[in-house]
Order: sequence, then structure tokens, then C-alpha cells
Amino acid sequence: MLLTSITRSRTFSLTSICLWLLFAGSAINTIHAQARAYVTDRCNNSVFVIDTGTNKVVDTIPVGITPFAPAVTPDGTRVYVTHRDARMISVIDTATDKVISTIPLAGFAWGIAITPDGTRAYVPTVSSLVSVIDTSTNTVTATIPVSFSPFNVAITPDGAKVYVTHALTLDSPRLSVISTATNSLITSFRINQDPTGIAITPDGTRAFVTSQNFVGEIIDTATDSFIDFGPTGYQIAITPDGARAYVGRGNLVSIIDTATNTDAGTVQISGLSRFLAATADSKRVYVCSQGDLGPDSSVAVIDTATNMVVDEIPGMTCPNGIAIAPPQFPRSKDDCKGLGYQQFGPPAFRNQGQCVRYVNEHAK
Repeated sequence: MLLTSITRSRTFSLTSICLWLLFAGSAINTIHAQARAYVTDRCNNSVFVIDTGTNKVVDTIPVGITPFAPAVTPDGTRVYVTHRDARMISVIDTATDKVISTIPLAGFAWGIAITPDGTRAYVPTVSSLVSVIDTSTNTVTATIPVSFSPFNVAITPDGAKVYVTHALTLDSPRLSVISTATNSLITSFRINQDPTGIAITPDGTRAFVTSQNFVGEIIDTATDSFIDFGPTGYQIAITPDGARAYVGRGNLVSIIDTATNTDAGTVQISGLSRFLAATADSKRVYVCSQGDLGPDSSVAVIDTATNMVVDEIPGMTCPNGIAIAPPQFPRSKDDCKGLGYQQFGPPAFRNQGQCVRYVNEHAK
């Protein structure tokens, strides 16, 4: 639910992004085509759309009751939203910001993660099943039995494994590992009580599991075994460069140096920190900040260079989930025609010529 990869079919690697940043230089236009953040608000039964270039709410999408967690497909065209009190998934078309489909589930859903190739979504439900959704047909194609109260989910960057945390368990396993090749359980084991958040490092070697009541744990994904204690907190996001993990802990966001697994500081926010998401360039982290129901709730924006809150986006009542769409890049010169060049980024192209030049230099 917290990190996705950029697929080759619709986007380019982070290396290409860096090359484009060097190429674009001062020609970057920050008005058009900024990446968007999608924030679920369970009290408003809506998904708020934030332009991360301006940090303004640009749209509000009505969905079913108590939306909980959003996940954006790697090509940026769809947002899949779980519902805490409804047995369904809402599917949003990002071109129109409208719900285009609902997918029935066997139980209420919490977390959600989409495979790096964008073909499947994995959704834990309170019925002790993980539902597998085919994103081409928006249908459930498999259900995988797991332990009690599956809560959150993350997928390795190679798409081979799905990790599921189990909250509110006693003697049951608290972490399940699923093979995407067979859609079957590989293993499950006990870790510290009440694990809630999970994120996997960009190199795929470690899974950071947070617990809001106890110390979290770090799992070696090659052996699926404990290697170190992890951060305490509710949810976690690891920056795409792999350098830092940001963990929600009450009115604080804790920062972890992932190379040494040591404390790298804290950031105070105005409300309770819930879900978090990092931008593709690792420069900012967006945090759902939940105050007393009403105007105190917002989305806090943390600058990762200074680890300070540089903006707060108001207008939400109960923001409890967030996902950021990946940057998009043209695949051919036809994509640049007309005003098509405005649809890519960030950073965005200033004109059609810049878009065509990018295709000539970088597209393969």
C-alpha cells in the first residue's frame, strides 16, 4: 500500500528521471502535469486529489463509505481504494477523477498493494483472506487463506512476494508471506504484537514492519527471518532512493537511516500522523495528519532535505490513507502532439519541442 515500482511499459526508470532532470534544467514548467496525491477521507466518503506541484486540492471524488487505503497503478491511470466498512474496492480513472468500477470482496478491506507490473492487486480482508484482483478485468481471480485479521500489505520490487501484517492477533502468526507465482502461502510466523505498517526497501532485501504498541522488526526477504529490531509506529514509508524511512508516531514522524537502522531525527506535525507517502524524487513526504474531527486535519508536507514541515494542506476531516501517482514520460513523438506534452512529468515539458527532444534522447 505504501511503495510501487515504475513499469517500463508506461514509464521510465528513476535513472531516466534523473537524466531528464539534468536535461530540463531551468526549462521546467511547474504549472502543468505535476504528480498527484490521492488521499482517502473516511468521514467524507471521498478521495481528495492533491497537485503536488502547488500543494492544492484540485478535485474531490465521491466513493463508497469509509474509504481506507488507496493504491495507484504503476502507469498512473487507475487508483484502487479499499473500504473499511464495505465489502468492495472502488476503481478511479485518473484521467477523469471518477469511479469507473466497484469490485465486490468477501470481507471488509484494509490495506492494498499493486504488483510492479500493474497486473494484479493484493487486498487483505477481515475474512482472513487475501483477494487477488486482475486489474485488466477488475475481477477477483483468487483468494488466499491467511491468519486472523490481515491488515496491511507490501510487495517486493521484483513482484515475487507479498508480505501481509496481521493486527490484533494473540497467538496467531503476525506476518504472512505469499508467492505471486502460485498465489499461495509460502510461510507465516510470529513477530512482535500488533504489527500495522510494512514497507520494503527499493533493493528488495528488507521489509520494515512497524508496531504501534511495541518495537517493530526488520525482515530479511531472502530468508524471511528476523535480522534486527525496527521502528515503533503506525505506518511507514521508505523514500524511493532507499536512504530514509519515515514512520508515523502520534504527533511525530520518526526518521530512520535505513543503512544503519538508526534514529535520524523526528518531525512534529499538528495532528496524529497516519499514512505516509514519498514522492518519486524522494524530496518530500506527505503525511495524513489527523486532528480532532474538523479543520485541524490536514496533509503535512515534509521536505526531506531539512526534515521540516514546509506546507499543510487543509480541507479534510479524517485523512487516513495516501498514495502518490508516479511521474509519466512520453514513449513516442505522437505522445507530444497538440497539448499532449503537458500530460507528462513532473517535471513537466514547457513545449512540444522539449517533449520530442526527450523522446529522441531517452525513449527506447
